[in-house]
Amino acid sequence: MHKLFDQFEKIDRDQHFLVECFAEMLHSLGEQSIANQMPWIGNALPQGEDTPERLAQAYSVGFQLLNMVEENASAQHRRATEEVEGLDHVSGLWGQIFHQLRDAGLTSAQIAEQLADIRVEPVLTAHPTEAKRASVLEHHRALYLLLLKRENQMWTPREQRRIRKEIVFELERIWRTGEIYLQKPEVVTELLSVLHYLKKVFPNILDILDRRLLQAWEEAGFDPKDLNDPEKLPRLSFGNWVGGDRDGHPGVTAEVTRQTLGRLRHHALDLLDLQLKELGRRLSLSELRQTPPAGLIARIEQVRNQMGELAEPAIQRNIGEPWRQLVNLMRFRLPKAEQQHAHVYRRSVELWDDLKSLRDSLREVGAERLIEVDIHPAMRLVQTFGFHMAVLDVRQNSAFHDRAVSQLLQAAGFEDLDFAEMSEEERVALLDQELASPRPLVRLNQKVGLEADAVRSCYAVLTEHIREHGEAALGALIVSMTRSASDLLTVYLLANECGLTQPGVGGPACPLPVVPLFETIDDLHRSPEILRAFLAHPMTQRSLELQRQRQGFSRPVQQVMIGYSDSNKDGGILSSHWTLYRAQESLVEVGQEFGVRIRFFHGRGGTISRGAGPTHRFIRALPHSALDGDLRMTEQGETIAQKYANWGTAHFNLELMMAGVAGATLQHRHQPKQRHPLEPVLDALAESSRATYSELLHSPGFIDYYSQATPIDVIEQSRIGSRPSRRTGQRSLEDLRAIPWVFSWSQARCYLSSWYGVGTALERLQQDHPEQLEAIREEHLQWHPLHYITSNVATSLANVDTEVMKEYAQLVEDPELREFFLGKILEEYERTTRMIELLYGGPLQEKRPQIHQVLELRHAPLRVLHHQQLALLKQWRAMRRAGASQESEALLTQLLVTVNAIASGLRTTG
Repeated sequence: MHKLFDQFEKIDRDQHFLVECFAEMLHSLGEQSIANQMPWIGNALPQGEDTPERLAQAYSVGFQLLNMVEENASAQHRRATEEVEGLDHVSGLWGQIFHQLRDAGLTSAQIAEQLADIRVEPVLTAHPTEAKRASVLEHHRALYLLLLKRENQMWTPREQRRIRKEIVFELERIWRTGEIYLQKPEVVTELLSVLHYLKKVFPNILDILDRRLLQAWEEAGFDPKDLNDPEKLPRLSFGNWVGGDRDGHPGVTAEVTRQTLGRLRHHALDLLDLQLKELGRRLSLSELRQTPPAGLIARIEQVRNQMGELAEPAIQRNIGEPWRQLVNLMRFRLPKAEQQHAHVYRRSVELWDDLKSLRDSLREVGAERLIEVDIHPAMRLVQTFGFHMAVLDVRQNSAFHDRAVSQLLQAAGFEDLDFAEMSEEERVALLDQELASPRPLVRLNQKVGLEADAVRSCYAVLTEHIREHGEAALGALIVSMTRSASDLLTVYLLANECGLTQPGVGGPACPLPVVPLFETIDDLHRSPEILRAFLAHPMTQRSLELQRQRQGFSRPVQQVMIGYSDSNKDGGILSSHWTLYRAQESLVEVGQEFGVRIRFFHGRGGTISRGAGPTHRFIRALPHSALDGDLRMTEQGETIAQKYANWGTAHFNLELMMAGVAGATLQHRHQPKQRHPLEPVLDALAESSRATYSELLHSPGFIDYYSQATPIDVIEQSRIGSRPSRRTGQRSLEDLRAIPWVFSWSQARCYLSSWYGVGTALERLQQDHPEQLEAIREEHLQWHPLHYITSNVATSLANVDTEVMKEYAQLVEDPELREFFLGKILEEYERTTRMIELLYGGPLQEKRPQIHQVLELRHAPLRVLHHQQLALLKQWRAMRRAGASQESEALLTQLLVTVNAIASGLRTTG
C-alpha cells in the first residue's frame, strides 16, 4: 500500500502533545514528582518497586491517551487511503468487498438481490471486563472530540491555544475522577452504560453506514438505483444481555428484567419521537407549491377519523402542509404510558407502513432527494430499533433449570424424583408426559423453591410483555452449559408452567427461540447429536414453525450459541478454534437434514483467549454456509468502548461486520463447498495441543501455582462488574469463569490459554510428518481458518513478557512447585515461538513489525507498573495472612489501580 503518511510518527507526535498537557496539569496541582516521571516525553522512569502511590493512576491515564491517539491515527490513515487510492484499498470494508465480488463473477443485480438478506446483530453484554467507570469513559469521549477538533486546519494559533487549554481542563477532570469502582455496580448501572451506545452512538451512525455502502456501490461501477430503498439494504439490529443474563447472577431478578424491558422501550419511543419531530420540521412542503397526492389526503382523513377530536391539534398545527400533518399524526400515534387509545400504534411495523406511505406521496411529486435525506433515515431508525431498542435475551444455566424442575415435581407430589439424576431417556419421557398435559404441575402463585420461583417469575414477566407488546423486544431463551437435548426441552416445560407457550395444531408451541449454548470442548463434540434430538422433537418443530410465521421467514430458523471463552479455557486456543469450526460444519448439516437454517450466535469475548481477533479475519475464517447472511455476536466489556465509544470507530467496526458478512455469504452461495486437504491435519493438531494444555492444568499443584503466580485473588476482589467471578462460589478451576481466568494471566504477562500447547503440537507434527508441517507452512497465510489461528497465536506471543512472568512466579512460596511449572511454561513458550516463527519464515518482530511497534510504546511504563503491583501484592497477601483486614482493604484500592493501569496499557482485561 502506498505510504500516505507515517502512522507511527503521528502517534508519537500526538502522544507527546497530550502527555505534555497532562504533565502541565500535574505540575499545576503540585504533583511534580509524578509529572517528572511520565513516559513518552523524555523523562527517566522510576526503577525498582519504590514508586509514588499515585503513579499508577497517572500511567493509566497516559495509556488511555495512547490508546486514543492510536485510534485516531488509524482512522486518519483509513481516510487518507480511501481518498488517495479508493474505497477498495481498506481491507474488509464495502469498497473492497464489492470489488472482490465483482471479480468473482457476480453481477450487480446478483449482489443487490441478496444484500437485503444480510443481517448483523451485535449483542451488548456487561461481563465484568470493563475496568473503567462509566463517568471516566464519558470524559474520555469528550477528550477524543477535542483531539479531533485539534486536527482541523481552520483554527488560528489563538484558537489552537484555546483548544489546548480545553484539553488540559478535560485531563484535570479525568485526573480528579476516581478510576476504579469502589463498590460493585448494580445491573441498572450497567444498563445505563449500554443505553448510552444505543441512544447516543448507534442511531447517529446509521446514515453514515448507508452512505458509505452507497458510495462504495457507485465506485464499484454499479447503478445506485439498485439500492434506492431501505428494504434493499443489509439489516442492522442490536441485542442486549444486561437485565436478562441470570447465569450465576442473583442480581438479575424478574423485576430487573421487567424494568429493563420498560427502559429499553421508553428510550426507543423517545428516539422515534425525536426523529419524527425533526422529520415534521423538515417536511414543510406546501400544497400551494405542489398538489398533494390523493393517497396522502386519504391517509390523513383515515387516521383523522380513527382518532376523532384527538387528531385536531395535529391537523390544525400546519394548515396547508399535509406532509407535516401526517407526521404530526404519526407522532400522536406513538405509544405513551398515559395513552391507551385504539389509534395508538401497537407494533413498529405500523409506523413503518406510514413512513412508506409518506415516501410514496413524496415520490409522486418528484421529491426524490427529500426521500433520500429525510424519509430513508427515519425508516432505517424504525427498522433497526423498533419500539424496543435492542432485543433482550434471557440466559440461565442448565443445572439451575434442573433444580427448578425437581422442585416443581416435588411440589406436585413426585417427592422421589430428582430430575438432575435421571437418565436422558427418563428425563425426555417425563417431559413429554408433562408437555402433553394441559394442567400445570403447581399453581402459578405457589412458592415451591428458590430456582423454580426465580424461573417462573422471570417467564411471567416475559408472558406479560408479549401479551401487551408482542415478541419484538424479546430475543432468545438461552441455556448455558447445554449437555443434552433434555436441557433444552426442560425450557418448554418451564415455559408451559407460566403460560409462555401458546396453543397450536398438535400441542403447545413456544413463541421465543430456545437456544443451546455449547461451551466446553466435549459439549461442542456432542452438539450435533444434541441438536438433532432437539430438532426432531414435535414441540421444537411446532415452535419453529410458529416463529417462522411470526417473523415472515421462508424456512424455520434455529439459533445455536457457541462459546469461545469456556472452550478456550477448557482446551486451549488451537483446540477451541478448530473444535468450534468443526462443530459449526456439523450443526449446519444437521439443520439441512430438517430443512432448518442454523443461525449461529458467536459468544466471543474481548481477548484472543476468549475468541477475539480482527473482525474481517474472523468472518473469513468461518466454515462454508455457517453465516448464510446472518451474524449474531456478543460485544463484551471494554470491547464495547474500544469499538463504539466514538462515531468514527463505531461505523468502521459495524461496516467491517456488515461488509464481511455480505462478502462471505455471497461467495459461499456462489461457490461450492470444498474440503481443504489440511483439515485432517488440523484435527490431529487440535487434539495434540489440547492434550498438552490439559496435562498442565491437571498437574498436581497447578491450582496453587496459578493462585500465587497471578493476581487472581485481587481480580476476584475487584468491583468492575455486577456478576460474581465464580458460578457457584467453589474454589475450583472449573467453577472459575473464563473472564477472571484470562484477566489474571494477562496481568502476569503470560497469556497462557492463547498459545500453550500449540508449540508441542506443531513440533510433534514436524517430527512425525514433516511434509504435513511444510504444507501447514505454505498454507497458513492462504487458508483463512488456519491463518486466523496462527495470527492470533503470534499476537499473543508478542504480548508475553517472560521477565515479568518470572517475577510473578517468584510469588509462589513452594520453590519446587515454582520451578516445575515456570519451567514447563517457559519451555512451551520457547517451543511455540520457534514453531510459529518457522511458519512465518522468520522472527515475528520482523514479520509482524506493526504489533511490536505498538507494544514497544508500552513496554517501559508497563514494567514500572508490574513492579509496583508485585510489591503491593506481596504486602497485601502478607496482611491477609496476618488477619489485618482493615490494612489489607486499604491496600486493595491501590492494587486495583495497578490492575486498571496495566489493563489500560495492554488494552485488555478478560
